[in-house]
Amino acid sequence: MSRAGPVEEDKPPPAMPQYLALRDRIAEGIGDGKLAPGQRLPSERQLQTESGAARGTIREALFQLEAEGLIYRRDRSGWYVSPPPVTYDPTRWAGFMSYVAEQGRKPATETLSVVEVPALPAVADIFRVAPGARMFVVSRRRSIDGRAVLVERITVDAQLVPGLTEHDLNGSLTQILKTHYGLSVVRNRVDMRPCALVRSAAEQLGVKAGTPGLMVVRTSFDERGRVIEYDREYWRHDAIRLHVDINVQPAAGG
Repeated sequence: MSRAGPVEEDKPPPAMPQYLALRDRIAEGIGDGKLAPGQRLPSERQLQTESGAARGTIREALFQLEAEGLIYRRDRSGWYVSPPPVTYDPTRWAGFMSYVAEQGRKPATETLSVVEVPALPAVADIFRVAPGARMFVVSRRRSIDGRAVLVERITVDAQLVPGLTEHDLNGSLTQILKTHYGLSVVRNRVDMRPCALVRSAAEQLGVKAGTPGLMVVRTSFDERGRVIEYDREYWRHDAIRLHVDINVQPAAGG
């Protein structure tokens, strides 16, 4: 005769970690529109008082929301709801100023520095020139609706663009190359990967080093196959959304 084992009582589901409960409350407020884009969140101390949670728990919830791109931090100012990201299609060639404006946003560019330097071997290999060839390196910070979202370092062969420093580089560099130097981009090679923002890029964007980012490396060619621009961009990860629309051709025999 078999003997039934002990009957287990139904156990209540484990409680949600406190930081996730706070994360969900803030995320729901953003999703419902109660917290608008650009709106400042209550201070960490206020959140601590309202929730009764430890300060470490508050920060864990805020860091989770930041990693998801829902909020961002301004140094010495606090946490804010992230504005909607701009849509970027890497298969379509349009300059930053153009595609941001097309989406009803206000783009701006600030030139941080322009220097002429000898090409290191790695750069010389990209441009297919001899090491030591002169290069212009343009560093710029770009903003959307007054918020800095990316910094970039553009390298251009100085032999192709004499007197480049005499031009206003706060607009479209591509347009300057076309109008003043007869250089037109016909092909772009784009590589991108997630990254943690290095200190120099983070400081220029007003965030802490190690903040999540997206690195975009663009190599632009003219009709003769020459490299016209080599651009390395560091984006805030919450500022950009990638979108690609591809026509799929049926496979033979599929």
